[in-house]
Amino acid sequence: MRLDIDTASAVPPYEQVRAGVAAMIADGTLAPGAHLPTIRQLAADLGLAVNTVARSYRELEAAGLVVSRVRHGTTVAERRPDLPPAEAMARLDEAARAYRTAARALGVSLDGAVQALRRVDAEQAAPDRTGPARG
Repeated sequence: MRLDIDTASAVPPYEQVRAGVAAMIADGTLAPGAHLPTIRQLAADLGLAVNTVARSYRELEAAGLVVSRVRHGTTVAERRPDLPPAEAMARLDEAARAYRTAARALGVSLDGAVQALRRVDAEQAAPDRTGPARG
């Protein structure tokens, strides 16, 4: 798992870790059931405090993206297409809050954040050269 943390960024390191792992889960780089590094290992690899990575993992777990179990580590959660609509919206709202926080920290307006989301959506909807359209 490769993450780049920009210590000069206005986005806090825990949010950069959370967003990076979430993006890898969303794009399939980290498949359901994949083991994430231990908190201590990832903190050492990134040069971050253990509590910083622990917060990222807690937020990923709260969003339903990973599952942490004592002595079994942290794994990517199985995708749940059968989520009740209210739960799916609650998770989406949480992700939107985190995205808005990151955009504000970068000094990006709401309109700019929405434009970025549309650009990413268009990129993911466009067919790639190796297979069918994603999204």
